[in-house]
Amino acid sequence: MTKSQKKGPAKGTGGLGRKALEGKGPTPRAEDRHWAKDRRRKQAADAKNRQARPQQRQRRASSSGQNDAEMVTGRNAAVEALRAEIPATTLYVAQNIEVDDRIKEIIQLAAKRQIPMLEVTRQELDRMVPFDAVHQGVALKVPPYEYSDPVELTERVISRGDVPLFVALDGITDPRNLGAIIRSVAAFGGHGVIVPQRRAAGMTATAWRTSAGAAARLPVALASNLTNTIKSLKQQGVFVIGLDGDGDVELPGLDLATSPLLVVVGSEGKGISRLVAEQCDAIVSIPIDAATESLNAGIAASVTCYEISKLRAAAAEAKEALL
Repeated sequence: MTKSQKKGPAKGTGGLGRKALEGKGPTPRAEDRHWAKDRRRKQAADAKNRQARPQQRQRRASSSGQNDAEMVTGRNAAVEALRAEIPATTLYVAQNIEVDDRIKEIIQLAAKRQIPMLEVTRQELDRMVPFDAVHQGVALKVPPYEYSDPVELTERVISRGDVPLFVALDGITDPRNLGAIIRSVAAFGGHGVIVPQRRAAGMTATAWRTSAGAAARLPVALASNLTNTIKSLKQQGVFVIGLDGDGDVELPGLDLATSPLLVVVGSEGKGISRLVAEQCDAIVSIPIDAATESLNAGIAASVTCYEISKLRAAAAEAKEALL
């Protein structure tokens, strides 16, 4: 038997554990327990921040951002953007990327336009692009579009001796419609497109591509308040017509075609807003087959600009014949 296994009374602690046996004393009053409240507040704040971060990131990713730079991601999108000569400041290419025909063309087009090219890691590229974007190892940075001022744009057109023709968008949120309208206005001798600052499509890369290069020639003006902008243009002698299927004036032979003119195009579903309609000198309809409910906004703008262009050309020929 070892010494430690001897029978007999066990040695005590000498009073060293006495304090632990006394307990923690009475529970503090609620107003004295500030550390518990502080801990709960911190936990609640941390939980709220964890929930907000993905939402904020998603908002940044999905925002069209009329005043923000845009990242065009993906091989097809990047090559289309470069073919359309969309303004770009930087081309980002991932390291060790698999080079195919699209990548070769992207690099050739960027080099031809002297767009700086940077090689980055895939992790860096992941952080640069929007949250839900698929970059395929390539991204093109497009700078913010420089909008014109609607009033100053009108003054410049009048000072050149031209008869203004503008198209304003009311409630159109699809950038492809904006791009198509820019293309039509440029094709039929218009002088610019006006877009509202809020709840409307802006000049994104998609709008650039759809315009097929017309956005490089035709100015787009930004209206902080479309109704007030229309009032300002009317003070400069511009007549305003709104397009609506129930309009009391038909487009063919439009009397106001040869006057300084602003054409307002509304969304396909809601049309032009009440406040904007109240500022119109005429509500104009485009005759269509009864089986067709309505026209797409881009098509309606195109048909209207063509008719105005045709009537202005006829009026100019008649004036020359008199001389």
